[in-house]
Amino acid sequence: MSSIDPECNELKKQYDDCFNKWYANKFLQGDVSQDCEDIFKMYKACIWKAIKEKNIDQLIQDARKEKPFDDIDTTKAD
Repeated sequence: MSSIDPECNELKKQYDDCFNKWYANKFLQGDVSQDCEDIFKMYKACIWKAIKEKNIDQLIQDARKEKPFDDIDTTKAD
């Protein structure tokens, strides 16, 4: 799957590769270290840049105003 912006695709691939290796080789063995944090931060910054350029950030803000996360009842089963 591609990223929201083609400029983020390489960072997404690097993060996906890192995460998959970490998950299989460390997390499933009980190691919860955060090996992919640096690449995740770079990917997240790229994503948010694209979100702002496409004015999607306003949609996110509006949605959060309409239905804030703190109103979600996580004890209910769907």
